Order: sequence, then C-alpha cells, then structure tokens
Amino acid sequence: MFNKGEIIHHTRDALGSILVVDYRKHRVLTFNSVFEQSKIDRRFPYLPVHEYNRAMMLPAVFANPRHVTILGLGGGVMAGAFHHLYPECRIHAVELRQAVLDTAREFFDLPGSERLEVTIADARDALEKLPEASTDMILADLYNADRMSPAQAQKQFVDECARVLTEDGWLVLNYHRTPDVQGAYFRRLKRHFAVLLGFRSKSNNTVVYASKQHFQSVHPKDPVLAELESRLPIDWRRLMAKVSRME
Repeated sequence: MFNKGEIIHHTRDALGSILVVDYRKHRVLTFNSVFEQSKIDRRFPYLPVHEYNRAMMLPAVFANPRHVTILGLGGGVMAGAFHHLYPECRIHAVELRQAVLDTAREFFDLPGSERLEVTIADARDALEKLPEASTDMILADLYNADRMSPAQAQKQFVDECARVLTEDGWLVLNYHRTPDVQGAYFRRLKRHFAVLLGFRSKSNNTVVYASKQHFQSVHPKDPVLAELESRLPIDWRRLMAKVSRME
C-alpha cells in the first residue's frame, strides 16, 4: 500500500507498529496493515478525508454540543474537525496508546488546546469513570490494526455510553458491518435511544447514529447545511442524502 507514498515516521510499542505515510496531498496513519487508521489533507488537517469520518460529523446538523467525547483518537481527525467546527466546544478523547497520541501531536496537527483533553486508557475503563450525563456526543471509532475492537460490539458498552450521555445526547459508532437489526445488540440500542439511523460508507463500514430524542428531519436544501459547509467543507448535503432509518 506504500508504493506511492513515503514513510516519514515509524515507531513501535507493545501493541505493534505505527507508521506515518505521506502522499502528494494526504498524510496517513497506519498500524502497518492494509487499513488506514487516519487520513488528513496536509493543507487542511482539520478536514476529514475518509467518507466514514465525514459521515460521523453529521449529528452536527441537529446538535450544537458543548462537550464531545471521542473514543479512539488515531491521528486526531475527529478531534481536529470538532475543534474547528465548534469554537466553544470542549473535547475529551480517549486513546489506548501513548505512542499514537505522540504521533498525532507531532505529525497530524492535533490541536494543542485547553479545549482538548486526551486520556490514555482503555475506552471501557474510561467510560466507566465518566460522570452520568456528562457529554453531549460520543463518537466511537475503536479499531486495532485489522479489525474493530470487540468492546464496541458489547451491550455493556451501549449501556455505559447511554449513561454518560446527556438527555438529548448522540452516540455515533463506526461499525465494521451493518448490525443485525433483529439482534441483541440492536435491541439494546433501541432500549436507550429514540432514533437509530445508519450510513453505509464506500468502505462498507456502517456509521450508526443513535439519538436519545426525536428531532426534525432536515431537507437537503436547508440553509443549515450550507452554513456548515462554509465552516467545514465535507459535502454535508451528499452525506445526509445517504442516511437512512434503521428499524
């Protein structure tokens, strides 16, 4: 996968390799596999490149969070995007590996801001320690080199996220496939959340959106989409058109 890119950084920790690869326009974080963990536009590092990352921003259409929790920092793409989009928002990111955080700071322009706090911990342990109703949005993107973390597919994980979210909070999951809508995991989501939506990405991931409250749908020509596009140009209209209700 690196034949057209230049490896500009390579380090290892107890969990394996961490590489930074530069291409003409983009910079990629990978754990030495076929999967790109993070990808930024080198000119605009706060701009998500992967479609699923862009799709994870969509609750911004319906919410104006004061506090966002990100589980799985990677190169800091989501942290940088939310930091840019919401000048008043505080962001708490949880990352398992110190070496990943160090790489994000050095090579991916992770904001050095008092509004961004990063905790080095297992996401499950960090969730259990967070106060009830303490965050407006949780974005879960827990992956190792080649697969989604099993923690993200556990019913207890859903319970903890629901506990930590405010009464009108959103849970956004980058899921490696479409969850079985008849399965136990989906039933647990429906127990805690009023609305469940899905987005199938080009990479065949499914972004799951779970909202605690019902909300007004947005027309593709709604001015809010144009306003968001002016602040973070990721083609909000096209992305929103691919969202469907999960039943």
